[in-house]
Amino acid sequence: MGDEGYLRRVNEKLGLGLSWQTFGKLGDGRIFVWNPSPETLPPDLVEGSPAAALAAVAALREGAGRCLRLELDALVTAPVSKQAIIRAGQAFIGQTEYLAQLAGSNRIAMMLLGQDDRQRWLRVALVTTHLPLKLVSQQITCERVETSIELAAQACRDLGLPRKRVAVCGLNPHAGEGGELGNEENSVIGPAVLAMQRRQFDVVGPISADTLFHRAYRGDFDAVVAMYHDQGLAPLKMVAFESGVNWTLGLPFIRTSPDHGTAYDIAGQGIADPSSMIAAIRLARQLARART
Repeated sequence: MGDEGYLRRVNEKLGLGLSWQTFGKLGDGRIFVWNPSPETLPPDLVEGSPAAALAAVAALREGAGRCLRLELDALVTAPVSKQAIIRAGQAFIGQTEYLAQLAGSNRIAMMLLGQDDRQRWLRVALVTTHLPLKLVSQQITCERVETSIELAAQACRDLGLPRKRVAVCGLNPHAGEGGELGNEENSVIGPAVLAMQRRQFDVVGPISADTLFHRAYRGDFDAVVAMYHDQGLAPLKMVAFESGVNWTLGLPFIRTSPDHGTAYDIAGQGIADPSSMIAAIRLARQLARART
């Protein structure tokens, strides 16, 4: 979903040799292009262009709509500039939240997953996503923690893993030190873990994040539930920055994306590493085939 004219110019500039068809009814082609925006993009786009921001939102809305109508099996989204979209007049927190709103899904979680060059995986589901750090504590509820555990375990099943062992991070240093460094572990996170254990989920926690990710990295756990964005994404990107994938759990359709941003400083120059986008496409295909 995007601007065909812009794609053509990049194709020629970088000598990619891609061929495609304008999207209508699926035929024999391998690549189809559809521009959901009423206007084509100008050739002289600049960083943070309002026209590009609005076109990105239109493409996101179109892709989600086609998935909801069962016209497409999966949606892979490219990075967008949240700042540019907001400045263009759109109420926008992030693609994950936008897609959840379109789908009417209120039980979702963002999972980032990737492997290193020795095939050691990290899979991290987030209880909260794009929030200022000072607001995280008040947004962590038993319901959100339980939902993230359930969706992380379901993700392990969808991936065909032989087990679904989930570990849950504490919010505070040393998981609160028994309440001496914060009480969220005792009042919210711990009770949520216990409730899921009673529902027969293979889950442990809360565990101090500074040791939990090492244990997950060596294979003790299949997925980690982190309390906030950077708690989960910093270790994941340390392990799999080039090949990490963002997978939205809980939507009625498959959605993946690369785990990096727009990289305006190198965009369109043909020097960006495509590994994360390739991994996102492969995961979407894997999940679609398994679901079918």
